[in-house]
Amino acid sequence: MPLAEPVLHTRLNGLSPHRQGKVRDIYEVDDRLLMIATDRISAFDYVLGSGIPDKGKVLTQLSAFWFEQTHGIVPNHLITTDVAAFPAGLRAHADMLAGRSMLVRKTNPVPIECVARGYLSGSGWKDYAATGTVCGVALPPGLRESDRLPHPIFTPATKATSGHDVNISEAEAGRIVGDALVTQLRDLTLQLYAFGTAHAESRGIILADTKFEFGLTEDGGVMLIDEVMTPDSSRYWPKDQYKPGGPLPSFDKQYVRDYLEQIKWNKQPPVPSLPDEVVARTREKYLEAFQRLTGRGL
Repeated sequence: MPLAEPVLHTRLNGLSPHRQGKVRDIYEVDDRLLMIATDRISAFDYVLGSGIPDKGKVLTQLSAFWFEQTHGIVPNHLITTDVAAFPAGLRAHADMLAGRSMLVRKTNPVPIECVARGYLSGSGWKDYAATGTVCGVALPPGLRESDRLPHPIFTPATKATSGHDVNISEAEAGRIVGDALVTQLRDLTLQLYAFGTAHAESRGIILADTKFEFGLTEDGGVMLIDEVMTPDSSRYWPKDQYKPGGPLPSFDKQYVRDYLEQIKWNKQPPVPSLPDEVVARTREKYLEAFQRLTGRGL
């Protein structure tokens, strides 16, 4: 059975995008924002020519799941994912919006990424291999790639408008947004990560690391915003395949990256498109992560 066509672009009558990211199109709707997760996929800092059908629905519905699960830890910006409750002018686009969009409160986004790491992987592993530290956090010697850390650590990063985010120390983050706010965000980040890891492990999945974004309300309150513990913002591993000492299979776009390395793409435009098999296998991984974490189908 052929896969449905991916949603790569959005057009809403009378509305111009407030902001367009690699994956999300964000529209201003009165005093709120409409966030639409498309099926675009990026790798090595470029949006590719092919999309992954239903990927945007996974990102939106998994974020909504986590927003509901964690609102006791920190308030979040989600108003509704129910298109029937959207402003009347949006309902003409219900077929496109259903399952992949959320109406959210506006906040003033905090200009740092808040990353929690429980395992040594990705850029954290590269930092450790070079310096024995991750974002200024000293770690025991002799750790291997994918090892579980003695305890989860907070490793902030600056938000990049293009390219990779840049890892920074907690002290540097304090200089950007203030020490008191960074302390609050660190504590929230580690609480959210602890909640997420416990739930994921109960479903046979390891949440190796994840990043959160926060926004400030007009009265100075902190809100969890953007996406939460999705395969795009997190590193999820199957628990039954955990074996430290090297990279591990993950529930994300690993098949895409592997394919691009295999064809020796130079990671510069023009961007390639993906063969049907890579699209299908990547979609399966996103759907499997969603189903295992939520206990339901998309």
